Amino acid sequence: MNLNQFIDHTLLSANATTKEIKKCCVEAIDHKFYAVCVNSSRVKNAKEILKGSNVKLAATIGFPLGASSTTSKIREAETAITHGADEIDMVINIGFLKDGKSDLVKAEIEKIKIAIGDKILKVIIETCYLSEYEIKLASNLVMQAGADFLKTSTGFGSRGASLNDVKIMKEVVGEQVKIKASGGIRDAETANEFIALGVDRIGTSSGIKIVA
Repeated sequence: MNLNQFIDHTLLSANATTKEIKKCCVEAIDHKFYAVCVNSSRVKNAKEILKGSNVKLAATIGFPLGASSTTSKIREAETAITHGADEIDMVINIGFLKDGKSDLVKAEIEKIKIAIGDKILKVIIETCYLSEYEIKLASNLVMQAGADFLKTSTGFGSRGASLNDVKIMKEVVGEQVKIKASGGIRDAETANEFIALGVDRIGTSSGIKIVA
């Protein structure tokens, strides 16, 4: 098993510079990571550097809070795809989920999936803010909405991914939706524990340490 092909090499800090984005992309190419994940404003920068490589490019949408309007998320996703993103990592409206507005949460995911066509859609449910029941509910909505991946965390919440989160998610989606674990995964041992549970992708800024 090649751990590097599970890794989305991630740089999402608010103060990330053009130089740092370039470094992240070069590292991803050098270590043959599956993808680079950046904020949507950095897609053009990253695409230039990744050109000619096999590394995919993912852009975050409505990040990290998920509380922006559906209209703005759709526009952000469309722009990211136009600028060269291969994958979209969107954050659900967590407040709406907790309000019981499941129809709105599902509809938003469906609309973004339609807007990006055949590109990969990963949906972040930010498990740190959810009860077990809400994790199951969110997982079900993501599956019903036709997303490609269910993703644990932004890495900006009160905690990152947990093995228990993934067990709950996997119980709901089975093999129908892939799972991306992100937030707090910093070594190979932890990465392998998540992969053993059936995780298809690891979002981390510690990719080099993990594969080393």
